[in-house]
Amino acid sequence: MRVFKQVERFLTSFGMTFDNVMNISLNLLKKLRAETDAGVADCRQALEDARGDYKKAKKLLLERGVEKAAKKEGKETGEGIIESYIHSTGKVGVLVELRCETDFVARTDDFKKLAHELALQIAAINPKNTEELLKTPYIRDASMTIEALIKSTIAKLGENITVGKFHRISLTP
Repeated sequence: MRVFKQVERFLTSFGMTFDNVMNISLNLLKKLRAETDAGVADCRQALEDARGDYKKAKKLLLERGVEKAAKKEGKETGEGIIESYIHSTGKVGVLVELRCETDFVARTDDFKKLAHELALQIAAINPKNTEELLKTPYIRDASMTIEALIKSTIAKLGENITVGKFHRISLTP
């Protein structure tokens, strides 16, 4: 009973109650994590801060992700991978250099997936340069730009990520 009162006082100091913390459903937590790719602790904290309001929690995670990415800007990206993509017709090919801070992150599935998505994006839209690529809407979700996609991955992986160079080769004009 004594421990319960200590926990209750601790939660009250943050403007929360024991009931609010316990009412965050596991399903809501899983849904938020699946949609945002944020960590479990970040999702739980956002839901607690939003007092269980899913839309507010999602918005909080987005804002916090942008803040995390902004803190990483300017850090040297000396590692990374080269991703290749050849379209099924065999008439369009892409090489893209995606950079990060450590080889540990470069080997993660999330980083490799981002590199592949960038290669697909470049094959589809044929941007002239990196700046144009970053400003284009993401082909799988037009509500976000490629820059936002990269920033969300930065927030998830905790390292700066930059697009180095890329080349798109096409047999068609």
